[in-house]
Amino acid sequence: MNNHTDHHLGRRRFLGLSVATAAAAALAACTNTQGATGLPERILPTDALVADYEARRVFSGKTVAQNLTAASVQATVAGKPVTTWGYNGALTAPTLRAKAGDRLQVSLANNLKDVTSIHWHGLALRNDQDGVPDVTQDPIAAGAKFTYDFRLAHPGTYWYHSHVEMQRERALYGALIIEDPAEKLIYDRDWVIVLDDWMDGITGTPDDVLKELSAGMSMSGMDMGSSPSPSGGSMGTGMKHMLMGSRSDFLGGDAGDVSYPYHLFNSKAPDQAEILAAKTGQVIRLRIINAAGDTAYRVGIPGQKLTITHTDGFPVQHQDVDAVVLGMGERIDALLTVKDGFTPVMALPEGKTGQALGFISTGTGKQPLPATLPDTLDGIVVDGGQLKADPAVNLKDKTPDRTHEVHLTGGMAKYDWGINGHRFDMTKPFENTFDIKAGERVEVKFINDTDMWHPMHLHGHTFQIGAGGARKDTVIVRAKQTVTVIFDADNPGQWLTHCHNAYHAERGMMGVFSYIK
Repeated sequence: MNNHTDHHLGRRRFLGLSVATAAAAALAACTNTQGATGLPERILPTDALVADYEARRVFSGKTVAQNLTAASVQATVAGKPVTTWGYNGALTAPTLRAKAGDRLQVSLANNLKDVTSIHWHGLALRNDQDGVPDVTQDPIAAGAKFTYDFRLAHPGTYWYHSHVEMQRERALYGALIIEDPAEKLIYDRDWVIVLDDWMDGITGTPDDVLKELSAGMSMSGMDMGSSPSPSGGSMGTGMKHMLMGSRSDFLGGDAGDVSYPYHLFNSKAPDQAEILAAKTGQVIRLRIINAAGDTAYRVGIPGQKLTITHTDGFPVQHQDVDAVVLGMGERIDALLTVKDGFTPVMALPEGKTGQALGFISTGTGKQPLPATLPDTLDGIVVDGGQLKADPAVNLKDKTPDRTHEVHLTGGMAKYDWGINGHRFDMTKPFENTFDIKAGERVEVKFINDTDMWHPMHLHGHTFQIGAGGARKDTVIVRAKQTVTVIFDADNPGQWLTHCHNAYHAERGMMGVFSYIK
C-alpha cells in the first residue's frame, strides 16, 4: 500500500469454552459488587455516563466508514513467504483517515480461529469502544462481527491494533490519521511511516517467543554470571529468541529482550524499501508510528536535521534534532525539506543490530544500498518525553486531587513483570485498581523498580509530563527512574495502563485506572 498523501494475558483459557460467557462473567463479577459494603461502585463501559460524555464531544456531521477483516494472510517479508495474521488480506493494513469531529465506524469481521478486538491507541474515545477484552467489551469470537462506532475528539497521528495476547506481534495493526481542520503547519505532502520488528513465520511465532521468555533466564539453563553476547545476538544455549547484550546508553541499559531477523518500514525490509517521490524543496510531514513489540527505534536522516512538531498526536514546541527515539506505541510528527537525489529515512533499532529504511527521491541520483548507509545516528537525540508541549495544549495549573504510584516491578530472571508487585490477571481485571473520579486532576508517578526501560501507555487519556512537558499517552520510563505525569479525569470508564512491550504486558505489567462514583 502506498502510505502517503497530498496535504489535506493469557486469554487462551477462554478458548474452547464459551468465550462470550466467560468474558461476560468477568464483567458481571464487577457489576455484582456495586453497592456492596466497602466496595466502590464503578462506572462500567455500559454506564449511561459513558454515552453522555460521548454526546458532549464535537460532531462534524460526517461519518467515515471502513470494513476490516482479520484473517490469516499469505505475505512476503524480505523476499521470504510467510503466513501471518493481518487485516484485509495484506501485511499492510488500511490507513484510516478522518478529521477531528468526524464519527468513525469500523466493522470488524473476525475470520481468525481465535478471539480478537481492536484498540484505538491514543484516542480519548468512549469506553465501550476501547477494545480491551474483559475490561471494556466481550472479545469478538471467531466467525463473529463487531462494529466500532465513536467520535474522534482530537487531531493527530494515532494507530489501531489488536489487544488480544500476541496478535499485535503479527500484522494486526494499522495507522489512524485524524486531520486537523484548523491545521497551522505548512507542508506539501505527508508520509505515514509504520515501524515494526518482525519474526513471525521467519524464526518462529510470537507465541514461541513468549513461551521461551516466560521460562526466564534463571530457568533456562543459562549462567546468570556469564558475560552477555557482545554482538547483542540471541544466546547460543538453546535459546532461539531471547536477546542478550542488547544495550543502550540512551535508554539507560538493557534495550530489549527479543532477537528479530528483520525491521520493517511500512511492511518492507531495507532491500525492498518504500520510495516517496517528491520535488526538491518540498516540505514533507513524516508521521512515524512505532508498532514494534520489543524494539525502540532511533529515527533520523544522515546529515540532515528533522523538525519535531508533535508527539503522540499533540503539538510540541518545535525542535530541530538529528534523531528521535520512539518507544513501542509512541508516535512522532516531524517536518523535512527535501534535498535533491535520494534521501534515506533511517530507523535504527536502539541497542540492536539491523535497520528499517525508506527513501525520498526527486528522481535524480542513484539509490544507496542499505549496507552503505551509516549504522549510527548521533548528535542531538531526544525522545518524546523530553519535549515541551505547545502552550496551546498545556494543562491548566491545578493541585492534584489524588496521586497514584505505579511501581513497575519484576525482571528477566523469572520474566514476572507486574505493577506494584502484582501480575495482572485478565479474569480479575478489577483487582488492585487505581481508583479515580470524574473531574479530578490525577497525578501518576511511574516508578521503575526494574533494570529495564518500559514504554508506559494509558488508555483513553492524554497526560502531561511534569510541568510544561509534552502531552502524551505513551512515555519511556528508564530503569530505576521515575516519570511523573498529570491528567484530567474527563473520560469515565475503565481504562487499562500497561507497558507497551508486548511481552511485558502479556506477562502481567498491566493495571486499570477505574472511575468510581
